[in-house]
Amino acid sequence: MEASGEKVPDPIADRTYSGEFKVRITPQAHRAIVIQAVEQGVSLNRLASAKLCS
Repeated sequence: MEASGEKVPDPIADRTYSGEFKVRITPQAHRAIVIQAVEQGVSLNRLASAKLCS
């Protein structure tokens, strides 16, 4: 990239992240995951995070 005059991006591991991003899902999937969160006694955010990290 440098040879062609392009800026080399920072390595992904060296970047900082906010911990937030948006995901669009169907209304039916949204309803289903909200129900799961309520049944498990956790927040929607906590359930979604756990599912993404498993």
